[in-house]
Amino acid sequence: MASQQSYPSNVQLPRKLQRPQYLEVPTQNIAAIDPELSHVPVDYVRRGLKNQANQMFAGIAAIQLPSTMHRSQLHHTQTLTIPIRPSGPSSSYPTHILALSRSSTSSDSHLTLVATHALILASNCASLPRLPPSPPSYGATASLTLPVLPLTIPAPAAFPPLHTFLYTHSAPQLLSALLPAIPASFLSTLTSSQALRATLSSGPALHTLSAHLMSSAPGMGALTSVAQNIAAVWRNAVALGVHDPELWHCLDLAWEVILGAMNLGAGAR
Repeated sequence: MASQQSYPSNVQLPRKLQRPQYLEVPTQNIAAIDPELSHVPVDYVRRGLKNQANQMFAGIAAIQLPSTMHRSQLHHTQTLTIPIRPSGPSSSYPTHILALSRSSTSSDSHLTLVATHALILASNCASLPRLPPSPPSYGATASLTLPVLPLTIPAPAAFPPLHTFLYTHSAPQLLSALLPAIPASFLSTLTSSQALRATLSSGPALHTLSAHLMSSAPGMGALTSVAQNIAAVWRNAVALGVHDPELWHCLDLAWEVILGAMNLGAGAR
């Protein structure tokens, strides 16, 4: 168990975000979606999908998906038929709808609905089972019928930053979601994994970022909320088996910066 560190507001936070044991992404899960990829290295699949991210986001934006579904509907809803907005010819429509909840027995009355692409999940999430097949969407003009996949994760509300990262693998974009008001001038320097690691190993750089975050936050409560959101993204990544090194560098950096900001804030009280 990670050591705990005390902060105001009676919040207990771990000193480090522990990384899960590494698991390979099951290649059979990728091959079940696209048999032509059965012998293609997973890293190559991810790079190809990253290059298609904008088309996939356009496809997600084109569907008119409700944000939630009542839990009682899930028992008799295996698919959803969703209207499509007009979109460009290069749009790549989603293949599945995730129905997210904290647990199958959660008291939450509504599930969070997220449109996604099966290959994105299968190529990045080692702990997911094989996804059910999805009907082809070629030629769809008015609506799509997509399978609904119930999925329990620790923090559905914190899923969007991780989900977006699985498409883009963009460290600046993820860090801007995890750390509000992080300087754009700093994000522009993150052109490689080496730049992330260099910041992580630089005490002065971490202090500068922490001081900026502390000074821009409206109070300790806001900093605590940022820390809790980072921890929620971390728990989701662990649960799904996402082992991307860039993701973990971002989480480590965000965690060091927010803990530093909270320590500075506590010292200024």
